[in-house]
Amino acid sequence: MPTVTIDNVEYDTESMSEEAIANLRSLQFVDSEIAKLQAKIAAMNTARVAYANALQELLPKNSEA
Repeated sequence: MPTVTIDNVEYDTESMSEEAIANLRSLQFVDSEIAKLQAKIAAMNTARVAYANALQELLPKNSEA
């Protein structure tokens, strides 16, 4: 009997309504997409830092600073 835990409560998915199962699947899909986007954001932030560092190396040094 498959279960899912929501808000620290275990639910038997076999006893859920079709509508509840559909909402659960949608929630799982959205959570998966959010995780993918967060991973992309982390990669983009890493790239941004690398590009900013490379740019700093290419800019003339300010002798007055």
